[in-house]
Amino acid sequence: MTAMRVAATFALAAFVTTVPAGAAMAADLITVPTSTQAELPMVEAAGFDWSGFYAGVHGTAQNGSTSGTQYGLGIQAGVNAQFDFYLLGAEVAVSGLLENGTVGETSYGQILGRAGLVVSDNVVVYAAGGYGIDMGPPNEEDALLGGGVELAVTEDISVRAQYLHGFPLQGGNNKNQFTLGASYHF
Repeated sequence: MTAMRVAATFALAAFVTTVPAGAAMAADLITVPTSTQAELPMVEAAGFDWSGFYAGVHGTAQNGSTSGTQYGLGIQAGVNAQFDFYLLGAEVAVSGLLENGTVGETSYGQILGRAGLVVSDNVVVYAAGGYGIDMGPPNEEDALLGGGVELAVTEDISVRAQYLHGFPLQGGNNKNQFTLGASYHF
């Protein structure tokens, strides 16, 4: 019976060592999620990109002329560079002006530099300064200083209101110019 006892001990030892190993291998087949779902990063919608070229139209009212207030329509074109919330730009504009309700022989051209702050996703407030010339008669040259606010209404179109004060350089009087305009940004 010793042989039987050795066989039983051997069988018991084999059973005790193989059953837990089999259970351990079976446990590897079952996967239990231990981590939470990965959260997607929040992406904020980008604001209007003010950088690049633009062109548009404007209406203007200007006083200071010896003949009173002048009204007109014009075009403008320029370029902006946006650095975070800072804006730098340059613009040229030409307006045909009416005097006393009749078509006069006058137009007003200007070259401006602009510096501003992007105060929200679609609004910029800026200061402007430059040179203006009333191509008369009489010819008058002005140093211009003022500012404005521009609002992006779509991905490509903005509207603005601008005020410029003209300090006479050659002939003429001080001028006050109010402009409402719209631009397409390329």
